[in-house]
Parts: sequence; C-alpha cells; structure tokens
Amino acid sequence: MACLRVLLTLIAFLLLGHHTNAKNDAPCQLSKWNNGFNNFVKRHIRSGTPNSLNQNEWETYIKNNGGCDRPTQSFLHPDELEKVKAVCTNKGGKVYKDNLCISDQLFTFVTVRSEPGTCGIRSVRRETKHLILACEVLENQCVPVHFEGNSRDSKPSNNARGCQDPQTQGHAPSFKMTWLWLLSVLLVIIYGY
Repeated sequence: MACLRVLLTLIAFLLLGHHTNAKNDAPCQLSKWNNGFNNFVKRHIRSGTPNSLNQNEWETYIKNNGGCDRPTQSFLHPDELEKVKAVCTNKGGKVYKDNLCISDQLFTFVTVRSEPGTCGIRSVRRETKHLILACEVLENQCVPVHFEGNSRDSKPSNNARGCQDPQTQGHAPSFKMTWLWLLSVLLVIIYGY
C-alpha cells in the first residue's frame, strides 16, 4: 500500500508540474502570467527612447529607465503598438513554433547589447526583420507576451496557419497529459485509494 501511495504522489507531482509549465505549446492559449503583455510593452515598446544610435544616449536611457540586468534588449517604436499586437492575429502573423508567431511584415527596431552585469553598451543597431513573438490570451485577446530573437532572419512560411487560426485556439492537451490523467484515474479505481 505504501508503494501505491508513492506512485500516486509521483503521478500527481508530474500532473501538477505539467500544468505549471510557463510556456504554452501553441499560440493564443490562456496565459499563465497576468502581467505578460504589460511586461512586454514595458520592455520593448517604451516611450522616450533615443532617436539616434548613439551608445552614450542609450546607456543613459537604460540607466535611467531600467534594464541594466538584460544583456540584449530590443525596442520597437510606440506608434507601432497596434501593428505589433496584430502579429498575434490572422491578419498580421503566422504560427512559427510552440507559442510563437512570426510577423507577415518586416519591422524596424533597435537592438542594444550591453556588457553583462553593467550598463556599459557594446553595440546599438537598427534592424529590420520579421518579429517572432510569444502570443497568449489575456482578457479575451491574443497579445504578445515575449519578444524572441530572430538571429537566423527567419521569414513566415506561406503554408503556416494564421496565428489566431481556430485550429490553434483552445489547443488540445498533449497525449502525454491525457495518458497521465488516464493512468492516475485507473490506479485510483483499481486500488480504491
């Protein structure tokens, strides 16, 4: 009987661990983080960013507005907020992988790289690429919650589904999840725990 309890405890731990995973496996699922969109905007669509690529101006900006702890940061123009949000819809983005969508259009943004542990700026570059964003549902709307780097200069696939395609919404749980639930229910029924 003690062995059964250990087994059931292990199964419950695995099930709870699966539910608390921070990353969804498809875009436009219910977010596990209530502040995901606000944090995204605070980090990537700030007002008052320098208009130049001058390292001294960016160092001062980052020191005054926070972000010294992040070695790579990308900033989009605040006027593009609605266009950025559209990446998480059929009109503006395609499914990339996992909970990531890639923009149909190119975006221009500034990427600032700093020395780890300091605010010393190594480089400031203007880039034009397709955005890769994690998209999740908050307050009944699919919105960006994370900016993923696009170091390979990926482009959207013409064959990919739209980001908010009905097939990606309410994505079914994985087989592993279903199998674990079934196993735990069977053990409870068989052993009457």
